[in-house]
Amino acid sequence: MNKRIAMCLGTAALLAGISLSSQAGPVVGGFVSGGTVPRCDDCFQTATNLGFSANFFGNTYTQTFVSNNGYVTFGLGQGSFTPTGLTAAYTGLPIIAAFYADVDTRPVTAGTVKYGTGTYAGNAAFGVTWNAVGYFSNQTNKLNTFELVLVDRAATGAGNFDIYFNYDQIQWETGSFNGGTNGLGGTSAAVGYANGSGLAGTFGQLPGSLVNGALIDGGPNSLTRNTNNGVVGQYYFQVRNGSVLPPTSGVPEPGSLALVAVGLLAAGAARRAIKS
Repeated sequence: MNKRIAMCLGTAALLAGISLSSQAGPVVGGFVSGGTVPRCDDCFQTATNLGFSANFFGNTYTQTFVSNNGYVTFGLGQGSFTPTGLTAAYTGLPIIAAFYADVDTRPVTAGTVKYGTGTYAGNAAFGVTWNAVGYFSNQTNKLNTFELVLVDRAATGAGNFDIYFNYDQIQWETGSFNGGTNGLGGTSAAVGYANGSGLAGTFGQLPGSLVNGALIDGGPNSLTRNTNNGVVGQYYFQVRNGSVLPPTSGVPEPGSLALVAVGLLAAGAARRAIKS
């Protein structure tokens, strides 16, 4: 099957975690009311109700689109598989990405992507769980389990919500089309969010994004062994009045949480590629 994608990479920012010694498993699953994304490569579900209203950088959404490639978008769906730096150079759809990479759920020997509404942290929530998913093309020798949860916080203001990224296992970072070998190297995964405008304060990317070996288990920015709120394997962000805040207000933190800027130099030109 042939697919096309236009890709831009840019310069970037956001949020350091606190390294902790033990690995946790914060993925809860259970978000299945919406169903399961069919086994596929580079696909997305039709619009799915969040169950609440979310103000994301000035636009309020009641629905989202779940991509098998580790993220959700707003307004429209997409199946883009090459991680784009979630930076000022990002010009795509509004996106929240728990692990933007080339997920391939076609093999029946690996897991699937489930999504739906439920309750999380005592509030109404929408969650997506990528459970034991492999990578392109049809590879299952390494598997990743991670989760994105959006939590209604309308009690603090209309449209307010929280973002949770939960990680149990990250063994691979790249599909073979993006230059990876055995799931590693090439154009590695990105984690963060952006509204696509490129304006200051409308995007953020975790350290280790697009860096070979950084986000996988045992890497220097391992998603399963780091945190920004004291829960190993979890990253937490408050979205208030449409803006994503540093995770310092109302969050129990173990001491020395720091906000950092991370520069990632990359080609700014768009390219087109055929994936088969």
